[in-house]
Amino acid sequence: MEWSERGWLGEMGGGGISRSIVDAPPAHYIVRIESFSLLAKNSIERYESGKFDAGGYKWKLVLYPSGNKSKNVKDYISLYLALDEPSSLHPGWEIYVNFRFFLFDQNNDNYLVVQDAVRKERRFHKMKVEWGFDQFIPLKDFNHGSKGYLVDDICAFGAEVFVCRERSKSKGESLIMMKDAIAYKQVWDINNFSKLDSECYDSKPFNAGNYKWKIKLYPKGKDAGLGSHLSLYLALANPTALSTGSRIYAQIILRILDQKQAKHHFGKANYWFSASSHENGASRFLLISNFTSQYLGYLVKDSCLVEAEVTILGVVDAFS
Repeated sequence: MEWSERGWLGEMGGGGISRSIVDAPPAHYIVRIESFSLLAKNSIERYESGKFDAGGYKWKLVLYPSGNKSKNVKDYISLYLALDEPSSLHPGWEIYVNFRFFLFDQNNDNYLVVQDAVRKERRFHKMKVEWGFDQFIPLKDFNHGSKGYLVDDICAFGAEVFVCRERSKSKGESLIMMKDAIAYKQVWDINNFSKLDSECYDSKPFNAGNYKWKIKLYPKGKDAGLGSHLSLYLALANPTALSTGSRIYAQIILRILDQKQAKHHFGKANYWFSASSHENGASRFLLISNFTSQYLGYLVKDSCLVEAEVTILGVVDAFS
């Protein structure tokens, strides 16, 4: 059995809401709530269901028992479908979905079905992970015993979700700036410095963020510092692992530690790292004469300590 009519307008934009009555329960998920009135009394303004599978993705229902206050909704229940774990989506990926919500009528043992009136596909992607109805049902109707939706303070909501199609958007990139970025430190202990005769030496790779790095030391200098300065750099340990167009924005602090007075010599700068530009630092980091001075504590018993501090500030991921 099915009965339908056009209902309240504008909650999802476009042609409003269609309401119908069906006997069959929702195919994908049901949320049964006992003591519904205690949600508001216990200051639960937003309730998220557990996750469920439909169309190859994981979803959840988001219920506002007294209306979505962030959208100035009152006197209605607000109900939405949300994509679970949207961070796992490729930045350019889009999912087109038809869905409908169910509300159990306990008096008649059937379901009120609410959906977009024209059954328009809704597009879910990394920047839009939630669709639904600000005004799912008026609270006065929901609470009225003759309607059968809330009986003995018990109710049940449900959902059916149908993925119609998926696609990847055109070529682009996603820039993510890191909130509360964490600094990672690595100390490299170099012994027998006077015996170093190669142009360049690399530290062991270390992790900072989700990337592997290494410190590069040029004992006799490089480029503008050749013959006069120590040259010191930070480099990606495996730059070919970055996809074309991907970049990392990092703050780096490189130090030669003073082992006597803790008056460390350091340089600090922000750089973009990529597969094609994977090494940044200073060719004239420290005068060799200062580094080897017996009055300073940079080289003690033919050993020195080099420190790198790396803070990932942003990441660009390319997509196509």
